[in-house]
Amino acid sequence: MSSAVPAGIEPFLASAGWADAVIEPLPGDASFRRYFRIRKGDSTTMLMYAPPPQEDPAPFLRAARWLDDAGLRPPRIVAEQAADGLVLLEDFGEVRMRDYLDSWPQDEPEVYAAAIDTLTALHRVPPGPFTAYGLSEYQREVKLFVDWFCPARNLYVDGKGWAEAWDEVLTPLLGRQRPGVTVLRDYHAENIMLLGSLHRQGLLDFQDALVGHPAYDLVSLLQDARRDVSEQLEAEMVARYLRGHPDPETFVADYARLGAQRNAKIVGIFVRLWKRDGKPRYLDLIPRVWALLERDLQHPALAPVARWFEANIPADVRAAGGGTFAA
Repeated sequence: MSSAVPAGIEPFLASAGWADAVIEPLPGDASFRRYFRIRKGDSTTMLMYAPPPQEDPAPFLRAARWLDDAGLRPPRIVAEQAADGLVLLEDFGEVRMRDYLDSWPQDEPEVYAAAIDTLTALHRVPPGPFTAYGLSEYQREVKLFVDWFCPARNLYVDGKGWAEAWDEVLTPLLGRQRPGVTVLRDYHAENIMLLGSLHRQGLLDFQDALVGHPAYDLVSLLQDARRDVSEQLEAEMVARYLRGHPDPETFVADYARLGAQRNAKIVGIFVRLWKRDGKPRYLDLIPRVWALLERDLQHPALAPVARWFEANIPADVRAAGGGTFAA
């Protein structure tokens, strides 16, 4: 991803009071978005460049304002020129939850407990003005597995049976996600910033928010594609979230359903990032995600999808965590 300064940035910064600032490119993510730290004296701000037509900052701006109004902690908007994909944001600093825990692993229970409490606070608020997470969206996402992973492994699979298995698995939870909660969809340790305290956590990467099931972001946090979370910590944090829940057994079944759905989607996305976007580094993450998927498939609620895997994905591919790709 290019680190070149976007065209038109200087007048935009000048209009926002940041003329003659130092512009520092930052590492990108899996999207077309690019980020820059803007530094002037002792003050900093962040520039998000979401280049049209590939990106549109409007969903990010809408979600950020809603989260702020709801008492959560997105970066506050300093200035925007949405038509050109330019958004100036509050700088949350450099202490990501992921990086902090790499250095201070003994704080893991406390940091994850705070992240669970943030999620609980989000779920106490009526859902935002976002599209509902319906069956068609769940199906569109899991289709990425058969569209990208299976061809990359030269597997000819039953696509119709895949969709039918997921219809059977996911339909029972649809009624339980109404009226629903705001689902950030990418709530994990690389998108949570620590703001001077383990218990003050800032949110990033929420532009794809939908209204859906409360287990989805819990899965995103505790079945993290990018860092290992022990089964013991996962169980403790799910229990923390479920304190006082009227039907924990059903919730845990839905957690497994959405865990399998999300992990199958991510495997497909990581292969697509390699094949379509020239980003092979994501292939190294597939074995972790695959192991989580296999664990979710053990829950009885996933029986139809588990049978599909047995019939369509060879045992050696499964044993190898999805297999080895020649990147």
